[in-house]
Amino acid sequence: MLARITSYALSGLIGYPVAVETDLTFGGASYDTVGLPDNAVKESKERVHSAIVNSGFTFPQKRIVVNLAPADVRKEGSVYDLPIAIGILAADGELPKAYAEKWLILGELALDGSVRGISGVLPMVIDACERGYTHIMLPKVNAEEAAIIEGASIIPVESLSEAVLFLRGLKRIEPQPFTSWSSERREYESDFALIKGQQAAKRAAEVAVAGNHNILMIGTPGSGKTMLARSIPSILPELSGEEALEITKIHSVAGLLRNSGGLVTTRPFRSPHHSASIPALVGGGTKALPGEISLAHYGILFLDELPEFSKSALEALRQPLEDGFVTVTRAAAKAQYPADFMLVAAMNPCPCGNYGSKQTRCRCTQFQIERYRNRISGPLLDRIDLHIEMTEVPYEELASKAAGSHRVRFASALRTQEGYSASASVRTASSATPRWARSR
Repeated sequence: MLARITSYALSGLIGYPVAVETDLTFGGASYDTVGLPDNAVKESKERVHSAIVNSGFTFPQKRIVVNLAPADVRKEGSVYDLPIAIGILAADGELPKAYAEKWLILGELALDGSVRGISGVLPMVIDACERGYTHIMLPKVNAEEAAIIEGASIIPVESLSEAVLFLRGLKRIEPQPFTSWSSERREYESDFALIKGQQAAKRAAEVAVAGNHNILMIGTPGSGKTMLARSIPSILPELSGEEALEITKIHSVAGLLRNSGGLVTTRPFRSPHHSASIPALVGGGTKALPGEISLAHYGILFLDELPEFSKSALEALRQPLEDGFVTVTRAAAKAQYPADFMLVAAMNPCPCGNYGSKQTRCRCTQFQIERYRNRISGPLLDRIDLHIEMTEVPYEELASKAAGSHRVRFASALRTQEGYSASASVRTASSATPRWARSR
């Protein structure tokens, strides 16, 4: 008795089908999983057994062999729980095998038989539809994420028993409605229009956004570097449908959409702590997952206290800043992720932070100042197009009732059908085509 259920796996952002072959034979009761499974896949034996029993079905007391093909590629994660359970029940005659084998099935099982969400659903569904797999059964919490792909019949299920009743034809489940893309302007925690003072820094930020240039803000504590950086997303151009889809794929693989679902509709703003490691920034780990630079794709990567990051972590940013992508290579995995982001960095002018301050005297020697600034290498600084110095804003200017900026949505005003073109007064020395324009 053999059943063959189709599931899916990911290598980076690229998916490929996995055949879950379940064979039941008479003999001593046993359960084996082959096909290079990792620990999470091996442990599915206990989850599947408990889920089948607690869903009201009889677990077959036979020799069970589950093969995950292709057998020469390592299988990871809990995505195979539901297809394995369906395969066991189909091979045991509990549901029509021919109908079950027509579906692509994804999902993790809880011990009570409920179906939990998984990571990476969107790139799996996109690749599956391109290969002709349009009938897909997956967890309900992932249905909204998958429904943005037109032409796919997405059946959301909440439990193993619900999936079995559907495959038996005893319960009708309406496919998840297709969600069309619509651009929306979102509200942000910090608005660029509310910033008072720092006219030169705001002008530099506008220029950087218009051409997607990297920017470094050097200033004393309290001069508004972090606030200005966190306000930049409010003047970024709106996402296109293609950009939103690519960003969502990366966030889906990273597991950031497991409980939210749907498209990412705003440009990312990522602000890792200065203790972040190289794998955290550029990607890595045993599964070669995306790092902060890929999660900031088509958005902003904000590095506060830039000299406090480890030198090796900062040097790892040089190639992605130049190429717009990063290739993560590990012993058991290799993946390529896009990393086309705008780098916004902030730093103090010296170790004590008061060099150039109009209010507090600097305590640092010239040697200490040079050593502090030399933590950032020349090649990395060469990739940052704009450097701007900032000092404290006078109290009178902060207390003024005048509007913070009359250039709200400056970058959006520069938007044309072909891309973004800044006026002659805001062009920088960089002659490269802005990446906002290239993305369109």
